[in-house]
Amino acid sequence: MNSTRPPVLVVGAGPAGLVAALTLLQNGIPVRIIDKDPNPRIGQRGPGIWPRSFELFNFLNVPEVNELAKPFPTIRSYKHGTMEFATESLTTQHVEPTPTIPFHVPKMIGQQLLDVILRRHLEKFLCSVEMGTELRSFEQSDEGVTAVLAKNGILETFNTKWVIGADGARGIMRKQLGLTFLGETRDDVRLVMGDIRLRGVGLNRAYWHRFGTFKRGVSLRPTDEIGEDGWQFAIIDNDLDMTQVAQSEELIFEIIASTIPAEITFNKLVWVSEFMANIRMVNKFSEGRVFVAGDAAHVHSPTGGQGLNSSIQDTFNLGWKLALVEKGLADKSLLETYNAERLPHGRRTNPILFMLGINYRFSDIVLDEFAIPGKPINAYGVLDEEHLEAGDRAPDAPNLVQVGAGESDVKTLFSLYRPWYHTVLVFAPSHADAAPILGALEVYDTSVVRSAVVLPSSASVTSVASPADLVFVDQEGHGYSAYLVEAGQMRVFVIRPDGVIGAIVHGTEGVKRYFSGIFLDV
Repeated sequence: MNSTRPPVLVVGAGPAGLVAALTLLQNGIPVRIIDKDPNPRIGQRGPGIWPRSFELFNFLNVPEVNELAKPFPTIRSYKHGTMEFATESLTTQHVEPTPTIPFHVPKMIGQQLLDVILRRHLEKFLCSVEMGTELRSFEQSDEGVTAVLAKNGILETFNTKWVIGADGARGIMRKQLGLTFLGETRDDVRLVMGDIRLRGVGLNRAYWHRFGTFKRGVSLRPTDEIGEDGWQFAIIDNDLDMTQVAQSEELIFEIIASTIPAEITFNKLVWVSEFMANIRMVNKFSEGRVFVAGDAAHVHSPTGGQGLNSSIQDTFNLGWKLALVEKGLADKSLLETYNAERLPHGRRTNPILFMLGINYRFSDIVLDEFAIPGKPINAYGVLDEEHLEAGDRAPDAPNLVQVGAGESDVKTLFSLYRPWYHTVLVFAPSHADAAPILGALEVYDTSVVRSAVVLPSSASVTSVASPADLVFVDQEGHGYSAYLVEAGQMRVFVIRPDGVIGAIVHGTEGVKRYFSGIFLDV
């Protein structure tokens, strides 16, 4: 550990905690991250990653998640008692790629591999997870938080400024904060899930296999992450004691062998856990200097693909705000918007898949000078590319042509957006039209506000001296189309560090107004 204590303690090193730590480190904020388990977690767990989460990993510059994840396989369901398949079905709806959505295919990656990838990125910042280190208790004041940690039976008192609790549904953080966890646990829906290595005659590894019914059945999804004979399995049987099944490798082998009418050779049970349909939610995501995120704040059905995706979006939302406050650039009140923005999304029980329609249009810190007042807001809507408001996900635009000084690899808007700065996108008929706005931006710290001018394809610009960080010509019109701007129009978009449109404004005054709600007086 450094002699200077990191100002943020992250408790729990699952995907939510790792994303919290990485977001803060990329913002220049030192972090200490601990996990009570002595060894890194194993198991596929909830492996579904939706397109919005791939966008998040893109902003964090973690391309390996998309590169190593695999598309959802087609599901084969079989006629009772036979290896003759009755139906083949897609797990997710097919979506055609568009210039605004570079990651349009949901994929699967086991959480064990995802954790490894994220840990490697933390190590680039000389930060590693302290395993076998447990939070026992904490007390907070206006100045900071005093945490009592335990490792190998030795207690440590650790003083820090902020604590992020990503320690799961059974963790200590939520309980110590005294938050409620209201919802329901449905005993009628219980299943045993895990990772297994086996070979089966006729089990084609190109498919996800389902045998039996939704009340009594077995599913096997192939995954080479476990081994060339690896599968993620699920057993559902309302007549069995699932707790007993989860504790017995022999029972698991027996149930799978008796349900699948094929010759099965078992190699190894790698990991197993019992799951219930558990849908619960905290009453708030923070108290003072302590925050909860992920499963510590909300739990969902294991089959909906919502838990992991919602969890990492929690901490990505929190990270940039906490960084600005810790740097002394924003007031502590900015942190209240973490609760205000994420609470409505944690309540959602039936996810609209892909999560591209998630928005914060209702948030106090977004500003839209073009929105229709009084219009009803659905915080968790379906993506509508014909409509764009402040609070929505910022679309991508490819094949931009950079003009002006300096060389850059940036050719898409998504490669411009990063978690440690706001991006002011100025759509203008000419560079001269953008000049007043660029001048107004000079009062802001360049480490947390960057600018880009996007000129229409009709602009005849070969080079230009500009105070903007980048000047583009939208040669193919993807940017103007995605952001719904006409070629002769002037419109300014402020993109938050989490890839959300913070503001859509006419010009300089609107930009100042938006940033007055984010930064302390400039």
